[in-house]
Amino acid sequence: MTRPTTRIDAKFAELSAAGKKAFVTYVMAGDPDYDTSLEMVKGLPGAGVDIIELGLPFTDPMADGPTIQLAGQRALEGGMTLERTLQLARDFRKEDDTTPIVLMGYYNPIYSRGVETFLADAKSAGIDGLIVVDLPPEEDSELCLPAQAAGLNFIRLATPTTDNARLPRVLQNTSGFVYYVSITGITGAAEAEASDVGPEVSRIKAATDLPVIVGFGIKTPERAQTIASISDGAVVGSAIVAEIGAGKSASEVLAFVKSLADGAHAG
Repeated sequence: MTRPTTRIDAKFAELSAAGKKAFVTYVMAGDPDYDTSLEMVKGLPGAGVDIIELGLPFTDPMADGPTIQLAGQRALEGGMTLERTLQLARDFRKEDDTTPIVLMGYYNPIYSRGVETFLADAKSAGIDGLIVVDLPPEEDSELCLPAQAAGLNFIRLATPTTDNARLPRVLQNTSGFVYYVSITGITGAAEAEASDVGPEVSRIKAATDLPVIVGFGIKTPERAQTIASISDGAVVGSAIVAEIGAGKSASEVLAFVKSLADGAHAG
């Protein structure tokens, strides 16, 4: 499929040219409140973040552990909606037109808004890609293919249980990058182990030219460095969200993010 180059594609080309690995962070939109969330998101690129995953709050998450579930609850209780999440992206784009934003969440709010309307709104808000964890490849006509036609990357998750028979189907319409989930289970659970992750990343890279980014179970700068060294980059979510949930200030959270970014970029 021929499609326009996105900010995600441009970012990976830039990192590759510089010989650097990607550092990706996940934060829940609207956690702990809109203004604080926007302040943190605006500060992420300056803290070394290459790609921002922006969580879409949802009442019934499946892949998220307690830390991110609680963040979603805080955001929803603060009045966060799909529209306000897109507004947060619009507000971010007023000052930053280059850092890629991936909207990560579940299909129900998108379906409720209407796919065509959602895609137009997301594109105009400055969203570059989607991770929708409850839409398998068998449902690509539902959102994946329309998203790609609208100029958005559709990023798929591969997991330790994605065997060689399943992998081609997972990769078929994926774009931007492949998100390898390093553990079986929910976010924020076990730690990612390089000895387990390395062979899986190699297996996926043998089947695609897309970058392979590893997430779940990365909580420290040292682990970010180790995982980035055997992949194209690292994603940290729960460890950052936990700092926000503990009531840390935006500057404290961003200092922690900077330490993680330094680790990943040393990988």
